[in-house]
Amino acid sequence: MAQTEPVYVPSKKTDNGQLAKSMIRLKELGGDYEDEYNCTMFGNLAECKFAVGKTVVASLRFQTHESNGAWYQDIVANDIVKLK
Repeated sequence: MAQTEPVYVPSKKTDNGQLAKSMIRLKELGGDYEDEYNCTMFGNLAECKFAVGKTVVASLRFQTHESNGAWYQDIVANDIVKLK
């Protein structure tokens, strides 16, 4: 699991006009060749720190959108919980 530092992007949904955003790479449990997902985290979740190699449970939202004739998939982490 790798994570970027949060950046602040403009948002009309927040009181101060900015929303934290960061990226995290999550890997499924199993072996060395399990699937990995690059996910976007927003808000308070984007400001949380997760240690590399620690086990977490994540709720992910998969969505697609079209831009200039090409389709893209976005993966958003709705919630991530650290396991002990």
